Amino acid sequence: MSFNFEEHPHKRLNILTGEWVLVSPHRTKRPWQGKVEDLPNAIRPSYDEKCYLCPGNKRSEGAVNPVYTKPFAFTNDFSALLDDTPKGNLDDNLLQAKSEKGICRVICFSPRHDLTLPQMSNEEIVDVISLWQDEFSELSKNEWIKYIQIFENKGEIMGCSNPHPHGQIWAQSTVPVEPEKEGKQFLDYYKKNGQSLLSAYLTQEIERKERIVVENEHFIALVPFWAVWPYEILLVNKRHVTNILDFSEDEKNALADILKKLTTKYDNLFETSFPYSAGMHQAPVNSGDHPEWHWHMHFYPPLLRSATVKKFMVGYEMLANPQRDITAEQAAKMLRELSEIHYLEK
Repeated sequence: MSFNFEEHPHKRLNILTGEWVLVSPHRTKRPWQGKVEDLPNAIRPSYDEKCYLCPGNKRSEGAVNPVYTKPFAFTNDFSALLDDTPKGNLDDNLLQAKSEKGICRVICFSPRHDLTLPQMSNEEIVDVISLWQDEFSELSKNEWIKYIQIFENKGEIMGCSNPHPHGQIWAQSTVPVEPEKEGKQFLDYYKKNGQSLLSAYLTQEIERKERIVVENEHFIALVPFWAVWPYEILLVNKRHVTNILDFSEDEKNALADILKKLTTKYDNLFETSFPYSAGMHQAPVNSGDHPEWHWHMHFYPPLLRSATVKKFMVGYEMLANPQRDITAEQAAKMLRELSEIHYLEK
């Protein structure tokens, strides 16, 4: 019997973190009698008078939103990080702790309560990208901020506390764990090869074309070779840039285009508003130049077999290392073949 990547258990290396992923494609045959999620209400009003994020409404802490007509940002009323945190330190042998300062911002994508990214126009998504850029620029002016994390949690299943489409930005005084791991891999490869790690990786993926889901002139969205989540996506700028401020106007338009196409395919997969956690990884700020860094986005969706069955990170995944059943190639093929017209618009 000869080894087959589509049938036999194997490990794959995540080049961005240096960690391994266990792939068990034969497990897709197992029956499912586990947890089945309830589907959230797919139909929402364009305005909800009880929503803390809708235009003109009062938020829980008393502030009133302006009657905004484009993407809107404000400082989180319940921030996980605070900019006035005093310095503190614990160094007691194995007990180590340090204070952490930060600023947490909320980004409302649209005044519409019912529009997620795949249902917005390209022009409306460009406005979101422009606001991301404005926020990144303003936050980086605080010299004590060293990293700016832009992200979105979409859907109840991902713990999203408000259904109004929105994302967040957490800016903090140190580089957090995941970007730090990637930064080390980027720097090591750049020193050895004088090239971006992701530029080299894209060259291989473009040659093979097995895992590419959608691409345009400036961006590629693919299921990475080392993907952990069933329909995980890595979105990469073809041109090597270090952060979101480096995008040209053409690249901003292309990013909007590929975000709409990708998230539409996600929704079309199980004909539901597809949940995920997504976010950008880009160079740290206020710490010198980082030519080794290459801007990219991760999409981590939990759904596995249907709109109601999700992947759980438990047991072996928590105690040993990440594991997946469906191969990256199978997931990419399924997503690639889906329509780019949203199922609600057909």
